[in-house]
Amino acid sequence: MPTLLLIDGSSYLFRAFHALPDLRNKAGEPTGALRGVLSMLQPLRTSSGATHAACIFDAKGKTFRNDWYPDYKATRKPTPEDLIPQIEPIQACARALGWPVIVEPGVEADDVIGTLTRLAVAQGFEVLISTGDKDMAQLVQPGVTLINTMTNESLDEAGVLAKFGVPPNRIVDYLTLVGDTVDNVPGVEKCGPKTAVKWLSEYDNLDNLVAHAAEIKGVVGENLRKALDFLPMGKRLVTIVNDVPLAEKLDELTWREPDNATLIEHYTRWEFKSWLRGLQPVSTPAAPEGRAGDQASMFGDAPVAALRAPAAPIREADEEIVERSPAHRDAYECILTREALAKWLAKIDAASLTAFDTETDSLDGMQAHLVGMSFCVKVGEAAYLPLTHRYPGVPDQLPLAEVLAALKPWLEDATKPKLGQNLKYDMHVLANHGITLRGVAEDTLLESAAWESDKGHDLDGLAKRHTDMATLSYAEVCGKGAKAIGFADVDLTLATAYGAEDADVTLRVHHKLAPLIAAEPGLERVYRQIELPVQEVLWAMERTGVLIDSGLLAQQSDELGRKMMEIEQEAYVVAGQPFNLNSPKQLGEILFEQLKLPVKKKTPSGTPSTDEEVLAELALDYPLPKLLLDYRSMAKLKNTYTDKLPRMVNPATGRVHTSFSQTGAITGRLASSEPNLQNIPVRTPEGRRIRQAFIAPPGWHLVSADYSQIELRIMAHLSGDERLLEAFAAGEDVHRATAAEVFGVATAEVSSEQRRYAKTINFGLIYGMSAHGLARSLDIERSAAQSWIDRYFARYPGVARYMEQTRIAARTQGYVETVFGRRLWLAEIKSSNAGRRQGAERAAINAPMQGTAADLVKLAMRSVYDWLNNEGLQSKLLLQVHDELILEVPESELALVREKLPQLMAGVAELKVPLLAEVGVGNNWDEAH
Repeated sequence: MPTLLLIDGSSYLFRAFHALPDLRNKAGEPTGALRGVLSMLQPLRTSSGATHAACIFDAKGKTFRNDWYPDYKATRKPTPEDLIPQIEPIQACARALGWPVIVEPGVEADDVIGTLTRLAVAQGFEVLISTGDKDMAQLVQPGVTLINTMTNESLDEAGVLAKFGVPPNRIVDYLTLVGDTVDNVPGVEKCGPKTAVKWLSEYDNLDNLVAHAAEIKGVVGENLRKALDFLPMGKRLVTIVNDVPLAEKLDELTWREPDNATLIEHYTRWEFKSWLRGLQPVSTPAAPEGRAGDQASMFGDAPVAALRAPAAPIREADEEIVERSPAHRDAYECILTREALAKWLAKIDAASLTAFDTETDSLDGMQAHLVGMSFCVKVGEAAYLPLTHRYPGVPDQLPLAEVLAALKPWLEDATKPKLGQNLKYDMHVLANHGITLRGVAEDTLLESAAWESDKGHDLDGLAKRHTDMATLSYAEVCGKGAKAIGFADVDLTLATAYGAEDADVTLRVHHKLAPLIAAEPGLERVYRQIELPVQEVLWAMERTGVLIDSGLLAQQSDELGRKMMEIEQEAYVVAGQPFNLNSPKQLGEILFEQLKLPVKKKTPSGTPSTDEEVLAELALDYPLPKLLLDYRSMAKLKNTYTDKLPRMVNPATGRVHTSFSQTGAITGRLASSEPNLQNIPVRTPEGRRIRQAFIAPPGWHLVSADYSQIELRIMAHLSGDERLLEAFAAGEDVHRATAAEVFGVATAEVSSEQRRYAKTINFGLIYGMSAHGLARSLDIERSAAQSWIDRYFARYPGVARYMEQTRIAARTQGYVETVFGRRLWLAEIKSSNAGRRQGAERAAINAPMQGTAADLVKLAMRSVYDWLNNEGLQSKLLLQVHDELILEVPESELALVREKLPQLMAGVAELKVPLLAEVGVGNNWDEAH
């Protein structure tokens, strides 16, 4: 089969420029980008197996997108001065190597690649796109694969879904929501990747999300509604055009003969001596298996296993890197003898606190194994203990089994205090070696999250902010992407400088943060009583995993597939002929040429658009667009969940193991990833059925315990409003009680519609909903909505008072607090931009409720976990989803757990209103919820 290899040359040259050091020839001319790009291009001609190829670069000047939107790329920094003189030589050398080079004026390289991809697929080509640009993921389809040479990443349709959380045909919607700061394309303010994926999972596509924008709660919902006018333009800007006119024809994009004379001229000028010697292509090394994950197999079965740049000469820079590290000025030691190990065992055994860290072969804690460990008992005095380094000539290391046996008593001793940065990860690593880490006394990741929730919490950043130390980065030690090596291949001198520094810096950061937190009782309580205790619970939950019924998911996939086929056949009947439902070209011909449906808008090339927005509008009046939307909805559900989850089952445990982050949100809410189990869709019957695949083993049950109306109860506590407190104390239906107050009727006379309105008001006000938002949500006049809000505040004056006091406090101190003292910083609270300032004020009202709810759930998790362990029960916590805890409980313990669980959850704190937890039981998650 013919194969077309498309190189995103602009992506190559920028990434090569930033990845390599400042290389220059004797004349002082910069050569780093030139060397980097040629290193990637040279081996591809023979190794890629491509029959056709092109290297595409952006042309100088503006493009048609600037005509649409004058501010497009307006904030992009100018091309670095040292890169500019390398661009033309890069293109000239590429041509001399035999690459067809395309620089199309007035359009971007992305659009050229998109057009060539469309043409090639239509002619039966396999297409390989080598780029680092996330926007290109929208081009992935059967026969089209993205290759990232800098990270050894290969993305087919499943890969795009796994990486971004949405399939290729939703990437444009995803990018429209998150925006593109590099290109100055605003998305929805505060909408990051997680929110975008959540929305698209729930609403399937941007058009449906926009149609339901009034339903989206919270600040981000307000931000969505503020962005509605720009979203169509944003979507237009991030959509790669696939029909730009090109001078080059597809059959002309074949390999040329290398022009050795030109290459010799360039290699001589730029002093590429090794390439001059015989003009032989550089070799392509095996893929690394760096700490970021076992990537060696990532390209093993890919169609272009050699699409990698040569490994960077990491160890050539060792002396320079180590020279600037603290290793030279501080007492960093490499432990290679039994005497040295015994000395350090005595040190850590006697220390009041030991900073501890592991170096491994993977970022996946469930899969990672030890390469080395580091210890620090005093600032500037640290050691690295290498265990499994394996490069040629590596000094003899102490046997792994012997070292672990010697360290295990200390590691498992709860009376020996340990400090680390994200010790939950190290707990997994040690558990993989049969060791249970105990005595976790401090964690700088969690200290940072408590002290500065609005900042990043990585160790390098903490070191810079709190110690003024310029630390060694992992990339400096191991390289980046295709140039990377595994930590096991790092020279011990450099490994010691890096590993021991990690432990040393962790201790230094702790010494800075600990007294700051100790001086603030609220922050100390959040750190000591909530975050540190729940870390062990999360580790245990991650370790346990959740059982899924892969067979049921396969059955659901088949059913979704059959429904898609039925929709497909029905679409053929309506259209009067078969066609490819995934082909915009064929779809356009059917809708607008044959069925003569009205054209709602056009693409940049002038052809009628068939995007989601158009289909949703047409679906109101015509059957075929509705069928197409249903088809795409089924496809999304199938690709995102029923097909993907079985592939994520850990073969060693037979379970799916998610990862919980304590630092993903300033409110303290936990985040779930790889896979994200907090956003399983429940709005449709097909979506709810996915929860049926989360099952209990034979003889066991799943138990779900969910806090009831937790944020409303917190509002009652914070506001102290008498009527709200009375309603909750009496166990009333608070929505019915609110309806009675707002509409001036007896509680018994409240209609279902009035209760629904009251429920919307209750939750809407928590999320800062305006009269305009309430009117849209209830489909009523704005004046009526404002009247009901006014009546609400008149009947609940404590709520109005709380909101105003919270706004004032936020403006005064720049943050608000949860009931337990967690600080929620509001960067825009004093913004000169009225919209941003008002958004921050709405967040100030809602954040204490969200944050307090998160704190309560964490306290409940620890309480339940301790009770299960203290009672010696087999029952285990599996998942935490918003305000819900999910447990796996054997039949023999079911009655006890059902009785005790709501008591434990209700008893974690004393508020002005009673806490209530409702319990459900089932053989699967859907039954239990």
